[in-house]
Amino acid sequence: MLDIELFRKNPDVVKASQKKRGQPTELVEEVTRLDEKWREYLQQAEKLKHERNIISESINKLKKAGKSADAEIKQMKDFVENLKKIDQKAQTTKMMRDKVLLEIPNLIEKDVPLGKDETENKEIKKVGKIPKFKFAPKDHQDLLVALDCLDTEQAAKVAGARFYYLKSHIVRLNHALMDFAMDFLGKKGFTFIQPPYMLNKAAVSGAVHISAFEDAIYKIQDEDLYLIATAEHPIAAYLRDKTIDGKKLPMHFAGISPCFRKEAGTHGKDTKGIIRVHQFEKIEQFSFCRAEQAEKEFGFLLKNLEEIFKALEIPYRLIILCSGDTGKKDAKTIDLAGWFPSQNQYRELASCSILRDYQGRRSNIKYSWDGKTQFMHTLNNTAIATERTMACLVENFQQADGSIKIPKVLWKYCGFREIKNK
Repeated sequence: MLDIELFRKNPDVVKASQKKRGQPTELVEEVTRLDEKWREYLQQAEKLKHERNIISESINKLKKAGKSADAEIKQMKDFVENLKKIDQKAQTTKMMRDKVLLEIPNLIEKDVPLGKDETENKEIKKVGKIPKFKFAPKDHQDLLVALDCLDTEQAAKVAGARFYYLKSHIVRLNHALMDFAMDFLGKKGFTFIQPPYMLNKAAVSGAVHISAFEDAIYKIQDEDLYLIATAEHPIAAYLRDKTIDGKKLPMHFAGISPCFRKEAGTHGKDTKGIIRVHQFEKIEQFSFCRAEQAEKEFGFLLKNLEEIFKALEIPYRLIILCSGDTGKKDAKTIDLAGWFPSQNQYRELASCSILRDYQGRRSNIKYSWDGKTQFMHTLNNTAIATERTMACLVENFQQADGSIKIPKVLWKYCGFREIKNK
């Protein structure tokens, strides 16, 4: 959520960000209008309270003098009734203002390129050598099914499309990736956190726009609970309504959790395999920090992500999302996309986002520093989403006989160096 003072003092800044995102500016004007109306009601209420106090004094004087105060008492009742009506109007107007305010996206950073959609994202760099095969590379599903490591057909029968059974060596590989990422982040000083896998609406709303995520998250029927789509959301909720000593910042958390997503609106996209599925495991980097630490933290999280994929020997590229493709809560996002030989293209594997104080303000998370209390700044970055990463790894390390080599960094975690037919 943006600071209301921006709408009072610099509404053009918010409008410029909206235009850059390709979003209408009418919401900015609506917030300004409702805020002005709310403040008018507050002024009217203060005026009525002042006049009420004058009448109250008059009633006391008349009673002390033994005179009738019936007219003044009637007038007092009218003032009290009017004050209740004004207070109610003020509360209603403020609720309307805040509801609109919550729907306005974060301010886009200056270095975010202008663009309408993902086709206008900008490449920052490419890292690693794209493998050259002397045979036609297979996609990960065909490889894993042939190795008896994946079954999507039975999963579809018992759960539906975009579900899967992982089997045998690929299960070990899945956990090896998580163990590797945990060891890596542990050495970087991260605190491991395994969050609740469900959140109530208030907690989810503090972390993300539910209106933007409603097609992505699962709602538990007849319960005020949602399955988490990422550990980012419950980690943000971990400090909800708290004030932290600024000396303790930055705070780094590594969230270990499954993630659940509807993947609504993706009909026909990535229907094969484990790239776009309803459940997957992920380890999430999350940073709580002071305002002046945010830029350094962004670089720190992104560097960690790159080091993980360099160690896995997966060719990748970094792209900065354009304004039209940047999430509503994010000020800037850089994606890491891994190379998929079967598709002859890079596909997103992880995202690094800086949110400034947007999420901290929505979740009412503050820190005390230099005699002041300010809203917390937050950042998040995937360390590894294992199913999608495995799909990429399997394709890049496939051999002509259908076996899969395992990157050296994972040997000690897997207990094997290749996956091959028995």
